Amino acid sequence: MKMANKVIVGNEYLAMKARASGAKSILRLPTVIDPNRYQKKVHSAKLITTIGWIGPPVNLKYLESVVPFLEKIQQNFFIKLLLITGKELSHFSGNQELIPWTEEGEADGLLKIDIGIMPLPDNPWERGKCAYKLIQYMACGLPVVASPVGMNREVVQHGVNGFLADTQEEWVEFLGKLISDWEMREAFGTKGYELVMEKYTLAGNFQKMLALVSTPANDNAENT
Repeated sequence: MKMANKVIVGNEYLAMKARASGAKSILRLPTVIDPNRYQKKVHSAKLITTIGWIGPPVNLKYLESVVPFLEKIQQNFFIKLLLITGKELSHFSGNQELIPWTEEGEADGLLKIDIGIMPLPDNPWERGKCAYKLIQYMACGLPVVASPVGMNREVVQHGVNGFLADTQEEWVEFLGKLISDWEMREAFGTKGYELVMEKYTLAGNFQKMLALVSTPANDNAENT
């Protein structure tokens, strides 16, 4: 990175690492979505609330950490866990549905979710993640509950488009609020959708990439 004319990073944590490595010029280019592939969900009162997660089977290990929270939640609410992946969550004893992931079908699968979740441990690898799940959820107008780790802190505006939950008590409290109040889900989902349309679309970030390739190689001004 020290020898590069420009270093592209996906979030501020990675930008910090690049600076520490002596990068001369840094461009923040976040993970983005094509809004034409997604539809905004319209929320309503429901008997069963669907809590959803999308990702590869190897990352189900992150979901395992919130299984006790989900099982505690289902003592007071009717919920279903919807997984858009290639494997079921083996240790969850509640109502569970599996939708095998495909690129063509993931957007339709997300619309079956009422609340999107993204639990993560606070480790160096996870701090470098770029919150793609959250951006996908919000592109569909879904409220979210996520761990306050890395870029999750940038995407989730706590109490506005979702909640940041660290402890078991916080996960149970914030999921309970969204489960019991569909109007909150609608309001949070709208705010998340607006954020994604403003900051995390292909078209908007294409201009950053265009500026990158149009910039002289000796331009060392950091652009974050």
